[in-house]
Amino acid sequence: MERRAYDCAEGCPVESTLQFVSGKWKSVILYRLFQEQVGRYSDFERWLPTISARMLARQLRELVADGLLEKKIYAQVPPKTEYRLTPFGQSLWPVISAMEQWGRGYNLAHAKATSADVPAK
Repeated sequence: MERRAYDCAEGCPVESTLQFVSGKWKSVILYRLFQEQVGRYSDFERWLPTISARMLARQLRELVADGLLEKKIYAQVPPKTEYRLTPFGQSLWPVISAMEQWGRGYNLAHAKATSADVPAK
């Protein structure tokens, strides 16, 4: 997939990043690979139970085409395919880590607000 470099108009660094991690699943797939180092298709199905098979295949294909993931196919029966982060994909760790930290803070604050709103019995 051909990605374009933005010409540094205001907001372009964010656009440059989003073209690789936008959507509901790409960041989550990358996050799981930062945790696990390697993943097979069945692992992603287990890790992300609400993603459809079609969407998972599409997101993995796009991440490989963008150079963020490496796909290795083993010549065996049944076939075995593994996905790993490339060095380019690993360079997104600060972005994914920041998203993780923000999400943890949000979830803690949201859980407290939700439990405070529930009347005691």
